[in-house]
Amino acid sequence: MTLAPFAPRSLLYVPGSNARALEKARGLAADMLIIDLEDAVPAARKAEARAAMRDAVVAGYVGKRVAVRINGTGSDEQAADLAALDGLALDAVVLPKVDAPADLDPARGLGVPLFAMIETPAAIYAARDIAGDPATHGLIAGLNDLAHELRLPDGMDRGAMSHAIQAIVLAARAAGTWCFDGVYNAIDDAAGFAAEAAEGRRLGFDGKTLIHPSQVDPCNAAFAPSAREIAAAAALVAAATGGAQRHDGRMIEDMHVAAARALLDRAARD
Repeated sequence: MTLAPFAPRSLLYVPGSNARALEKARGLAADMLIIDLEDAVPAARKAEARAAMRDAVVAGYVGKRVAVRINGTGSDEQAADLAALDGLALDAVVLPKVDAPADLDPARGLGVPLFAMIETPAAIYAARDIAGDPATHGLIAGLNDLAHELRLPDGMDRGAMSHAIQAIVLAARAAGTWCFDGVYNAIDDAAGFAAEAAEGRRLGFDGKTLIHPSQVDPCNAAFAPSAREIAAAAALVAAATGGAQRHDGRMIEDMHVAAARALLDRAARD
């Protein structure tokens, strides 16, 4: 398994037990849908959610990548979740609460890229090993659970988790895999979401996980190159002659040219 050319920018959780949400997701511009069998589904509705997930995936989501978040390793529900995935064409499986590479073991046989959620202090310290596991194609920052584990006061801004957040990005980049920012809980705070999404891109995340359809378009905008960035990248590539040189008031070298080309490629895709 190899990484697709471009990471998804917007990864929307869709409750597996919510038929209306599963249908509405077909018309949304999310790059990836994560059909959720874990936190979004009450215990009494897990079997119903698995059946609805299968029906939705078999029916297909044209033009979208589709993942499923199963229940965590060691949970009573995981074996049934894994059985429900049999025969489905999925782009990824999301595993919550991955504290060590061994937590990936039950899902290895699926032959599907795995996204590991980093949600505990133990996971932060093991993030490099988790990211470097051959089955792992992405890390997801599970910042709600991490804040709880760290006993942070409710409403604390995520600056209190800056070390942990940067550790997730560093681990992913060291392993050559993707990393995705955590969710933004205040679904009515559009300005707050836009600010956090922009910060996530500045921190190096490839995209962001989402909990509401209203967050999809601003997320795509935040993680897409701006018109100014595209123009600057095109000018840099056009001016490059190889090696170190002065361009637009700064020194550039081959790595800057490579980054500019990657940005232009991404812009063409978006």
